[in-house]
Amino acid sequence: MDQIGINTFMTNNPSELRGLLRHWRQARGISQFDLSLTSGISQKHISFIESGRSNPSPDTLITIAEALDIPLRDRNALLLAAGHAPAFPDYPWDSQEMASVTNALKRMLRQHEPFPAIVLDRYWDVLITNDCAPRFFGRFVDLASRKRPRNILHLMFDPSGLRPFVANWEAVARSLFERVSREAVGRILDQRTQRLIADLQAYPGVKEEWSRPPSATLPVVPLSFMLDGCPLNYFSMVTTVGTPQAIAAQELRIECMFPADDETETRHRSLFAPT
Repeated sequence: MDQIGINTFMTNNPSELRGLLRHWRQARGISQFDLSLTSGISQKHISFIESGRSNPSPDTLITIAEALDIPLRDRNALLLAAGHAPAFPDYPWDSQEMASVTNALKRMLRQHEPFPAIVLDRYWDVLITNDCAPRFFGRFVDLASRKRPRNILHLMFDPSGLRPFVANWEAVARSLFERVSREAVGRILDQRTQRLIADLQAYPGVKEEWSRPPSATLPVVPLSFMLDGCPLNYFSMVTTVGTPQAIAAQELRIECMFPADDETETRHRSLFAPT
């Protein structure tokens, strides 16, 4: 068996399948009728699947999963519950099978020099950086003292991390909580992401209401670092892999920081340009 995990299939758990389908349909806020219109599968068939009266084929499940925008990892769970082999490989992000993707991401990071760029997994752990990122963050934090993989959210919220150097930290903290929900794979907070949020809320000075949905969302929340008494203002752009066919590819995000004004760009280049 290969790394797709085929040795775990043939569970054929109708009860689990029914629960998963209802969970995703309710999470998307659509009825069986709406799902029928979107997927092209009859409402009667969908009802039979959710009641356990019909065992769907892999093609039917994939069609339903696409209509519900279910992440690849959870599509495999649906297939397994129905007794089918998983369809999407679950290779480690740094495996040979993912080399074409990671090589392309590294090329993107290099092209973003001399500004920081990082690759994150679904839980905000830093997997890859360009050369500038550790030089930049190392001006504020002793990165060598922090265990890998370093989590960018803990780095931002930790009072002994980047937090003291962020001039607009409260606004940034609020925006990061909002981003955790918005950028969650499948727009669903799994248990590990919920634990991550709880860990962030446990830091001193973090208010519970910051993690609630904002009443209004700004187009962009600038990130202002204070270095030697002067502000460096940035905004970030997040990129995902288009049309992923492997689970790891879907769960990777590339975050690139850009100077928000001419003064920051000039000062940043003088401080962090490659030597």
